Amino acid sequence: MVDQNKLAEELTDHEAELYDRQLRLWGLDSQKRLRAAKVLLIGLDGFGAEIAKNIILAGVNTVTFLDHRNVTELDRCSQFFVPKEDIGKNRAEASLPRAQNLNSMVNVNADSGKVDDKPDEYFGQFNVVCATHCTITQLKRINRACRNQKVKFFAGDVWGTLGYVFIDLQEHEYAEDVLKQKKIKIPEGGEPEGKEKIETIIVNEKRTETFVPFEFILNVPKSSLAREEEIYYMMLILLNYREKYGEDPLPSERGCKNLKNEASAIIKKYELENKIDHLIESDLYAQLSPVCSIVGGVMAQEIIKAASQKHAPLNNLFTFNPITSCGVILNLGY
Repeated sequence: MVDQNKLAEELTDHEAELYDRQLRLWGLDSQKRLRAAKVLLIGLDGFGAEIAKNIILAGVNTVTFLDHRNVTELDRCSQFFVPKEDIGKNRAEASLPRAQNLNSMVNVNADSGKVDDKPDEYFGQFNVVCATHCTITQLKRINRACRNQKVKFFAGDVWGTLGYVFIDLQEHEYAEDVLKQKKIKIPEGGEPEGKEKIETIIVNEKRTETFVPFEFILNVPKSSLAREEEIYYMMLILLNYREKYGEDPLPSERGCKNLKNEASAIIKKYELENKIDHLIESDLYAQLSPVCSIVGGVMAQEIIKAASQKHAPLNNLFTFNPITSCGVILNLGY
């Protein structure tokens, strides 16, 4: 739930100075909503670190890191919160000092527990839950818990050079600045007097969008997909692999039989032939900083938009293709 007391408080002079550019961009009311937001971030790999950096700098109320995993050598590819000497330590706790230093006005907490050990009620204390590095079963369960408690849900991952962001805001209200033309009568003394002119004005409009849960976008029929769907198929392959084996394939497992089996199942189901072979053979291992920056930036932007209730959200799946260096928005599950 949004902290109504925090929402009612006026920004201090220090906050107004710190968030000056944001106030110009989305206004005081939106910044107040953002300042009242409590965010749970599940998974502190390089992708999670990029999300955390952006939402902490934006000025949310609280960010809680939830991750039971320890720092590994692979984290050195993209996890900029963790110093080299902290390899082997809990990833959430090791990320805390540098993350907190980004913005002293945001409360940053670390939880080294397992997401599976958290009761559904745990997620209800947040306004936004962002889940990364989770299995399909975990994502479905967390999403259901968030829906039952009116919490906005995000999910995403980066595998090597590709990634995705999923958004479920349930029924989301937001404000959008729209340019409109208005007829203005020229006052007396004006030129030409008594005639009308067209003036462009900005109107703040309230809008509503409806979203579907994560399970609705899994295994959708091929007929509902656009032509730029290759990363969607790769997302299914890699999520199915994680669901079955508990973790993602390692660099040492490049081209392993288990990954090929998961790929073959999706290729057969969607009659893809050799359409995604180049992606299956590409870099799907560890996480690369530039891709974390792009996909993590999109995720953080959508969290900020949802929490501030300003600007139209993406609805509902964003995928990043490393071959084209482009992102695609797919509207699935309706």
